[in-house]
Amino acid sequence: MKQRLFENATVVKQTGSLYRLTFLPRWEPFSAILSGRLRLREDKLTNPIAVGDRVNGFWQPDGYNKKEQAVITEIHPRVNYLIRKSVNLSRQAHIIAANLDRACIILSATEPQTPFPFIDRFLVTCQAYGVPATIILNKTDELEWAPEYRSQADQYKDVYQRAGYTVLEVSAKTGEGTDMLAQDLKGKISLFSGISGVGKSALANRLDPELRLRTAPISLAHMTGKHTTTFYEMHPLRSGGFIIDSPGIKGFGLLEMTREELYHYFPEIFAAAASCRFNGCLHAEEPGCAVKAAVEKGLIPAQRYDSYLRMLEDPEGGKYRT
Repeated sequence: MKQRLFENATVVKQTGSLYRLTFLPRWEPFSAILSGRLRLREDKLTNPIAVGDRVNGFWQPDGYNKKEQAVITEIHPRVNYLIRKSVNLSRQAHIIAANLDRACIILSATEPQTPFPFIDRFLVTCQAYGVPATIILNKTDELEWAPEYRSQADQYKDVYQRAGYTVLEVSAKTGEGTDMLAQDLKGKISLFSGISGVGKSALANRLDPELRLRTAPISLAHMTGKHTTTFYEMHPLRSGGFIIDSPGIKGFGLLEMTREELYHYFPEIFAAAASCRFNGCLHAEEPGCAVKAAVEKGLIPAQRYDSYLRMLEDPEGGKYRT
């Protein structure tokens, strides 16, 4: 019997050793397992295959269910991907998602607050691996009854718009701004990422109520989110496009990045660095540094420069987890 092959399927979910695949843009997911050869290939990764990967394989008979079982044998070269250092496995890395058209980091206008160093680690990784990034400021409706958070929300907007990023203000609760967001996501594969409690799954449900993703209120005692999403999973949107919902993350260690190249991934720092007196300036202690001068003049936000210095000191992010 001739073996049936499949090509260019997209990974839409991973749960342990099982995967779900589909042939985009069709949405007809089916289960698959990973061949032993691929499981052994990437010893420095906690997950040799990530959601968004495009794969080839074959169907083999399943003697128990009298059905065919899909087996993944090959991963297509990735257009891009996001990767971070594994929190509990110091020598290993975790691929968050692959082949993305956009990565959206979700922030809360109120609680829980996302520290600037965490946001910047995410954005630096997007810059380094060629993933366009958008910042989504959720829960803007809560500013009406919690005006004390207005200055922090305005600070998020000011800092990142000045750095050249798009900042979209939305409310998963009222729907404010979500029509514009849906239009921006149409026809794309987009990642929703951020710390727990910022409303990633709630926002996905607002964009497509048929998803019915699990959500939970934040802890009022600690003003932190509760983990309701446990796997990275792609979902189709009725307005068009696909989103990858993700678990809340606490740390974002940088990988495969030298101190000398770090400033390349801060667009505003990179632009100012062209006027530094010395080649190889790290923009920390060196004399004649145009970046430090730009910070002193208010041309580069102090928050971004502080994040840059922290990454120079601690690229793995161990000191700056949320």
